[in-house]
Formats: sequence, C-alpha cells, structure tokens
Amino acid sequence: MPPRSRKATIARRRRRRVAAADNDLTDQQWLDLMEAWAGCAYCGAEEPALQKDTMLPISRGGRYTVTNVVPACRSCNASKCNSELTTWMRRKKLDEKAFLVRQLEISRALSVAANEPVEPGA
Repeated sequence: MPPRSRKATIARRRRRRVAAADNDLTDQQWLDLMEAWAGCAYCGAEEPALQKDTMLPISRGGRYTVTNVVPACRSCNASKCNSELTTWMRRKKLDEKAFLVRQLEISRALSVAANEPVEPGA
C-alpha cells in the first residue's frame, strides 16, 4: 500500500504530471544551459549542484525544455516553488528585464546551435 501522507500524495501527482508532459530537455542541453548561465540564472550564485528550475512550473503546465528550464541554486528554486516567474522576481527585487533578455538570448543561441525552432514567446 502506497504512503498516504500529504507529501507523498503531492510527489505522486508531480511524477504523473512530469511523465504526461512532453519533456525533451537532453542531458547535453542541460550541460549547455549550465555553461551559458555560469551559475544561478536568478541570483548568479555559483553552486556546484545547480537544480533544474522550470520558469513556467510543471504544476502550471510547464515542461522540461531548453526554453523553459534554467539552472537555479537551491535557495532560489525553493523560494520560487511554483510561483509565476515575474511575480516572484518582483517580490525578490530581482532584475526581471535583464533576466528575461539573457534567457531569450541563451535559448535562441542553444536552439540555433541544435537547429531547433525557438518556441513563440521564448
């Protein structure tokens, strides 16, 4: 019988959402993203173990793709949780415009390098 704790239920739901989504981020793309950002995409921290953060959270329909994932330090990833990106950045007083411009440049560069179309709005 599976665990019935709230945490276990949430984890099972997340695994189902991730499995159901069209996630196409390759290991090489993840390495390229970490190299391009050279640290946390939000605060710039250079941690050895950066985490994959989806700008549009999985719980809100996001996917693990090169245009939706950025490297994030543990603190930023936990703080953002499933918040909407720009709302969270404003609350944390981070430079939203600089982040979005850099994210667009990096996404385009990686998509062009892989000969992939850039998603609209990315």
